[in-house]
This record gives sequence, structure tokens and C-alpha cells, in this order.
Amino acid sequence: MPTQIHGLPAHVLLIHVVIVLVPVAAMVLVAQAWSRVVRRWAGIGGPLLCFGALVMVPVTTSAGKWLRDHLNPQLAATEPVRRHAHLGGQLLPWVIGMLVLSVAVFVLGRRSEEAGQPVVLAPTAGMARVQVLVAVIATVVAVGSVVQTYRIGDSGAQAVWKGTVVSK
Repeated sequence: MPTQIHGLPAHVLLIHVVIVLVPVAAMVLVAQAWSRVVRRWAGIGGPLLCFGALVMVPVTTSAGKWLRDHLNPQLAATEPVRRHAHLGGQLLPWVIGMLVLSVAVFVLGRRSEEAGQPVVLAPTAGMARVQVLVAVIATVVAVGSVVQTYRIGDSGAQAVWKGTVVSK
């Protein structure tokens, strides 16, 4: 992986991919979990978006570690930089959860459609309960992923910009 792109640390460019991809994947996951129409429209695209996020999170985290190791040591040791790095390390489990749940939603949806039933009206009451449970968990994990992405981004912005811009 390149550590710099046109002279800029790769992390400052890659974070934009994660900032867009994680929330979009989360929205598609929730929509697919609750809507047969969206599930049909998006198809395998939902799990593929989550897979893309899963790939980009560790790539971006790795580039962030490289950047931290190449910062002025006094800056790298500050609380805002340490907090940002700590929060950044917590996103991957959320995105793994999104991928697993996205695949589950996709597979359960295919099984339901093969049986000719809508989203939460599966052939058996047990299957309906499973679909609703997966949809609820998918919603919680998707929201958690977006909140964590926001927290990481905010802490990174605070680490870089706090105290550097003077308002007049």
C-alpha cells in the first residue's frame, strides 16, 4: 500500500472513502433488512458495499498508523491524536458485523422469495421471527457503525484543526 499519494499522506485521502462507504453501506443494509423492494433492487450490492467497507477500514487504519509514526513525536503523543487512533481501531468489528448481517439479510431474503413470501411473512412463524431479529440487529449494528465513523472523524478533525483557526 502506498504511504503517500502525490506527496500527501495516504490516510488523509483514504478516510474520505471510509466516511462515504460506511454510512452508505449501513443505509443499504437497513433498507434491505426491512424492505423486499430494496432487497430486490440492491441484490448482492448490499453485501458488496459492506465488503468494500471491510476492505477499506484496515487499509485506512494502516495508513493512519504510518502517518502517526511519521508525525512530530510531540504531536503524535498528544491526547487528541491518541484518542483518534484508539477510536479508529474500534471501527473494524462494527464493519465486520455489517458484512455478516448483510449476507444474512441477503440469504434470508432469497429463501423467503423462493418460498414466494414477503420480507417478514416467511413460510413459518419461526422464519419470520428470525428475519425480524436479523433486521433489528442489522439496524443496531448499522447505526453503531455510522456513529463510530462520526466519532472517529470528529476526533481526527479535532486532532488536526483544534486551535489552528482563529475566529475574528
